[in-house]
Amino acid sequence: MALFDLPLGELRAYRSRSTAPEDFDTFWDKTLQQAREHELDARFEPVETGLATVDVYDVTFAGFDGHPVKGWLRLPAGATEPLPLVVEFIGYGGGRGLPHENLLWASTGRAHFAMDTRGQGSAWGGGGGTPDPVGAAPAYPGFMTRGIDAPENYYYRRVFTDAVRAVEAARSHPLTDAARTAVTGGSQGGGIALAVGGLVPDLVAVAPDVPFLCDFPRAAVLTDRHPYREIGLFLKTHRGRSADVLRTLSYFDGVHFAARGRAPALFSAALEDQTCPPSTVFAAFNAWAHEDKAIEVYDFNDHEGGGPFQEAAQVRWLGSYA
Repeated sequence: MALFDLPLGELRAYRSRSTAPEDFDTFWDKTLQQAREHELDARFEPVETGLATVDVYDVTFAGFDGHPVKGWLRLPAGATEPLPLVVEFIGYGGGRGLPHENLLWASTGRAHFAMDTRGQGSAWGGGGGTPDPVGAAPAYPGFMTRGIDAPENYYYRRVFTDAVRAVEAARSHPLTDAARTAVTGGSQGGGIALAVGGLVPDLVAVAPDVPFLCDFPRAAVLTDRHPYREIGLFLKTHRGRSADVLRTLSYFDGVHFAARGRAPALFSAALEDQTCPPSTVFAAFNAWAHEDKAIEVYDFNDHEGGGPFQEAAQVRWLGSYA
């Protein structure tokens, strides 16, 4: 796919027309307050993996509405002092995988917490183990329109709440240093990282890689690739509901979380990315509130973005912060 979005010079100046609801902060403050009425109850069970350099713990904690959420905590083997912490969120359709996967961050000498995404984990990778016990109104197959009838019911309200609680769970382990916590993720994971970056005030770094869930008004009409296309296909059947759908999505738009970002950030964008179009990524990057921010741009890449090149960039960059 050749270039299809705005030229790079225009991307660097692009601003989303998405408007944050007046009660955006109140909505999220209330949501997190309700979640914290449940005990976090973070449990860490050692897992025998056969690995010599990494210790792995099977984690369960209370997420949205106290629902049990799974994760892996990976630590450099034999760690005895609190370590800088990287909390990672997973791409669309994937789960936390198997305990021996995803060893990059623990190999850098950091604690690494990977959160399972509720209801997902059956499309690729090593699977997931966290159900989503909440029902929903009629929706298009996938996750993008589940509960889209109202912000209170929307699927990503639960996911973003889980993610904030995942940071709290990871920080509760005695071998993690809460004061040196960074969050990251690719695609959907990048969108979740953006949300956490806007909701958790004391992170040291945020690294969203080709982030999804940004600039919904543009994304829904610019690309016909899934998952954004799920929104259009829902509206193809539910005619006349565009305004209501966009209102719900405005509470979950990465652009609005970015405007509340209070930590240094490293983004990435791929200029041929039809899954997360570059203008939607730049919309969040340009809105990011903290002045210490950078974006890696991959001119001829689709949604794979920089792949291992971006991982290397993240490792170098994070060394300055955690």
